[in-house]
Amino acid sequence: MPWLAFRGASGRAYLEGMSIPVDLERLGSALEDFGVGYLLTASEGGAVKAVTVEPRWADGILLTAASRGSATNLATNPNATVIFPPLEAKGYTLIVDGQAAATDDGIVVTPSAAVLHRPASHSDGPSAPGSCSNDCTRM
Repeated sequence: MPWLAFRGASGRAYLEGMSIPVDLERLGSALEDFGVGYLLTASEGGAVKAVTVEPRWADGILLTAASRGSATNLATNPNATVIFPPLEAKGYTLIVDGQAAATDDGIVVTPSAAVLHRPASHSDGPSAPGSCSNDCTRM
């Protein structure tokens, strides 16, 4: 699973609960294991807006189609999250946090962190994409 970041400060591989950090340099590869996502933005007053997106990965950013409501939110609050639900029951969700902006070409999200996550109660679900078994990987 070359796109996961499993090394702590000691250089040793680790898994933190049911959240697995994703190496941002390899996020494009990770996205290949997921389908559509949901872009979450918040208004100045804190109201969250969710829209379905099919982003494409290019040069370290996610590019999505335009959304008037999301663009309005991003004008005052550039924080955004894109959530990619699991394709299988009890699978991992890919969560990408970052800064976003509306442009003439749509919405551009610059990731700052990404993680695969699922609740501990789903540990009997499928393995993380590309791993050797539930919640483990070859390094």
